[in-house]
Amino acid sequence: MPYRAPTRDFAFLLDHVVAFDQVRQTDRFTDATPETTTAILTEAGKLCEMVLAPLQRVGDQHPARLENGVVRTSPGFAQAFGAIAEGGWLGMAADPEYGGLGLPQTLATAVNDMMSSACLALQLAPLMTQGQIEALEHHADDTLKARFLPKLISGQWCGTMNLTEPQAGSDVGALRTKAEPNEDGTYAISGQKIYISWGDNDFTENVCHLVLARLPDGAAGTRGISLFMVPKFIPDADGAAGTRNGLRVVSLEHKLGLHGSPTAVMEYDRATGWLVGKPHQGMAAMFTMMNNARVGVGVQGIGVAEAAYQHALGFALDRKQGKTPVTGTGPIAEHADVRRALSMMKAEIFAARAIALANSVAIDMARASGAADWAARAAFLTPITKAHGTDIGCEVAGAGIQVHGGMGFVEETGAAQYLRDVRVTTIYEGTNGIQAMDLVGRKLMDGGEAAFRLLQEIEDGAEAARAALPDLAEPVWQAAETLREATEWLVAQDMQDRFAGATAYLRAFARVLGAHYHLRAAMAGDGPRRALARVFIMRVLPEHTGLLVQARAGASALYALSDADLAA
Repeated sequence: MPYRAPTRDFAFLLDHVVAFDQVRQTDRFTDATPETTTAILTEAGKLCEMVLAPLQRVGDQHPARLENGVVRTSPGFAQAFGAIAEGGWLGMAADPEYGGLGLPQTLATAVNDMMSSACLALQLAPLMTQGQIEALEHHADDTLKARFLPKLISGQWCGTMNLTEPQAGSDVGALRTKAEPNEDGTYAISGQKIYISWGDNDFTENVCHLVLARLPDGAAGTRGISLFMVPKFIPDADGAAGTRNGLRVVSLEHKLGLHGSPTAVMEYDRATGWLVGKPHQGMAAMFTMMNNARVGVGVQGIGVAEAAYQHALGFALDRKQGKTPVTGTGPIAEHADVRRALSMMKAEIFAARAIALANSVAIDMARASGAADWAARAAFLTPITKAHGTDIGCEVAGAGIQVHGGMGFVEETGAAQYLRDVRVTTIYEGTNGIQAMDLVGRKLMDGGEAAFRLLQEIEDGAEAARAALPDLAEPVWQAAETLREATEWLVAQDMQDRFAGATAYLRAFARVLGAHYHLRAAMAGDGPRRALARVFIMRVLPEHTGLLVQARAGASALYALSDADLAA
């Protein structure tokens, strides 16, 4: 079953579930008309179906490789990236002053979702560039913006981010890469970075690296880190890629999945770099890119879930095994347990996608209005989007293998690739455990105000649905109340007890949010929308109860097991 872009689902979600119309009504995004939205979804869908999707297996079977210091990408990837660039998809949400389209992030999120479904290994390249564009827009000076943004937005150049070092994984403050001032105002960057997605390629004129490094007077830890733009080729006086810079790809990682995406070990040997933002404030600048990427990575998980679901559905509608309850000789999709798996996969995707789009709407509204409430909502939803979207990607891809049975474990069918490819999304851009700790830590530092505003919205929605759909509205309202009580408890605890229940709390919040958006869909939609909402609310939402018991269990029982106990 070939991939088909779910453009109708996106249109329904934008129009009836995540309130995208309020973004259109702002002065900043008046160009995002219904007609423009339809055109974007349609054209992006065609690109994904016809150009990117045929490369899904190609990238896996013909991985990127390093030959004599040159990265050779998978067959067809260069042409596909060229099509992405030519279509303007890299700069959808970028500043029109530098060649971007200035459209809402919400529409870029929808497009990235479809691209992730079609070919995740390739989609990583534009995602990294989009994050770099946003970081430069917010933190670079006008000279740097003029030098780099037009090339990045056009796709002539592409971008990466360089945080991780062998001894400094999630503890970024332990980095050793150094930056020494040059006489001309640039800096000499020296050090090694690992896990650099799309650290090099053979189809763009230049590769621009955002690199975290420490100045000679930089303090220890994250407060002493600065951010630098370090291109593969130093731009000449005309802005073109000029002389080769002092950096190289040392090696490419051999990975579980994403074989078409070169993950590089990068070495910088007094490479020329330009300071982005202020000295010693690199983490703030990098977090702009990381937060953009975290939403994008959550969407990668959702996109792969969609592709894995479609793959499994195609198999289940074709494969015949045993006597079936409907026709007696029908496909395995007629069996109750297979039907359960497929229905829950579809319901999970809809819920996770709604959360990601609602997150993007909040980002757009914060940008357009400057309102603190919208910014707080966007910040609160970001770790949920990232962690839950990628968890669902893994779970749906795993369920897809199960639907295939023994053939799912055989590489020939392609079902296993979805799980292998999506697995890393729960790790990079901040592991899902870190996302959960961020949610119960930084994102509850307001005393839970952002959380409580969301919960009030959920309860109000359930109240409004009681008359029409009482069997669905009541459990959603009750779940929001239970989550409110758990949030009040967490806010009153010390950080260690919060962290001990963080993962369970994040998942519980996602369950309640997912039910809320399914209820909205049921109120606005037809029979199938209501049937899908019933699957989620009756079969998935109840999970929140047990999760919130875990969230309130505290840390003491975990530490009652000593290291020796764990090893016994």
